[in-house]
Amino acid sequence: MGGDGAAPGGAGEGWAALRYQRGFGNTHSSEAVPGALPAKGNNPRVCPYGLYAEQLSGTAFTAPRTENARSWFYRVRPSVTHEPFSPSVTPEHLLGEFSRASVTPNQLRWRPLPKPSADQPTDFVHGLYSMCGAGSAADKSGYAVHMYACNQSMEDCCLCNADGELLVVPQEGALRVKSEFGL
Repeated sequence: MGGDGAAPGGAGEGWAALRYQRGFGNTHSSEAVPGALPAKGNNPRVCPYGLYAEQLSGTAFTAPRTENARSWFYRVRPSVTHEPFSPSVTPEHLLGEFSRASVTPNQLRWRPLPKPSADQPTDFVHGLYSMCGAGSAADKSGYAVHMYACNQSMEDCCLCNADGELLVVPQEGALRVKSEFGL
């Protein structure tokens, strides 16, 4: 980020106001409204502003207590009140099963994906392309490498990755990710 708050690639809107929390594995807290975090404990009987406390655990229940990884959210509405989700059509160029993929011993190069044109808006999910992989997401084994090219935000949709880790690296420009953890 430059000194003027502009993001790489010229997407400067709102970037200067972002505050970063440093330290991998550390404990952090942030609040959208001052005083929204409970003063004592994570799960009070009554949360400030009438919010609902919810815990998201990232650890198996058999792990030692000292190794537990968890996050506390204080929401306007409980997450269980959402409307039913409806699946979207998976793009043909996004794979989760590689058992029938052809294998080549030849050297390959990955050229950048073509940028979507302005008259063909493409969000992150529909801009994902599988480049290589092994195994199957259904079998919960293997891996996959995808590239992406997108030119619009994801509106009224979300991506759920329950199969493993996901590392997103922009090839060019800037990427601003909004999740339930914030920006």
